[in-house]
Amino acid sequence: MHNKKILVITPIAHLDNVKDILLSIPETEVKYLPNCDEVELKKNSDTYAIFTNPNKSTIFLGEKNLSSFDKLEFICTASTGTVHIDKGYCKKKGITVISLTEERNVINKIPSTAEHAFALMLSSIRNINSANKSVREGKWDYESFIGRQLKSLTIGVIGFGRLGTFFSNYCDAFGAKVIVYDPYKSVNHPRILQTDSLETLASLSDVVSLHVHVTDETNKMINKNFLKLCKESLLIVNTSRGEIVDELELINFLKKNKNAKYSTDVLSSEIHGTQSNPLIEFIKTNEEQILITPHIGGMTIEAQNMAFSHSANLLKKAFSK
Repeated sequence: MHNKKILVITPIAHLDNVKDILLSIPETEVKYLPNCDEVELKKNSDTYAIFTNPNKSTIFLGEKNLSSFDKLEFICTASTGTVHIDKGYCKKKGITVISLTEERNVINKIPSTAEHAFALMLSSIRNINSANKSVREGKWDYESFIGRQLKSLTIGVIGFGRLGTFFSNYCDAFGAKVIVYDPYKSVNHPRILQTDSLETLASLSDVVSLHVHVTDETNKMINKNFLKLCKESLLIVNTSRGEIVDELELINFLKKNKNAKYSTDVLSSEIHGTQSNPLIEFIKTNEEQILITPHIGGMTIEAQNMAFSHSANLLKKAFSK
């Protein structure tokens, strides 16, 4: 009897125990291709399970890449988001998708992405990147880098789930006024306010931070209609998914409002590559208005160890059924 192949297409060598957990699954073999591309993927069509994460992979796990995977039973992603997986196709083909989306006992202990959102916000309102660049160029003059203090700002938070709650509490601890929009959650906090109007949040906020999953409802929810209500000095922070923002309309907004900024850890369709993304071109000539990091929000060693180990154990459990 041949062992069942587990194909790992995300880096795990730097993590504690993850590879050992996968290797401990009986009657399996683990093939490690951390920088796997579509060509390599298709050479492994005898795979029984795929272990992945969207942050670095450029492979969309759908019909185009999986049509020849007749033995594939599981796709396990060490993430809460699943935009890199065609779940409709998987359901049709009987492929079980394992994710951390509902693993509350684990993900509630992981604030890394919310911490990164807070860091992006502070870096932008205090002009950290451009000030540092100026010093590296031999200058020592604060005048171009006068920022804002968080205590004086109104922070609009869209989405009050796990990460939105973490982020809101950080802002509240620094004395900011926090307004939340989430039609599916109730805010029970003495100082954090809730609005049932996205338009109200848009018009009042100095900063808008996004903490929602991609759905038909949230896809491009930051659009022309939203932006026309916003302050000319608005900062948008996005650590959710690039698809939530209409990036072309955002660029138009930034061009018209030179004091507005966008700080993001995500780009639309990044699973298919980012070099053709309009924000990559825009940042080349507008670096003071835009800050982009390469989807590192959840990429702390503590968060990865917890998330990847738990995902590996979920896959191990699925094999035993």
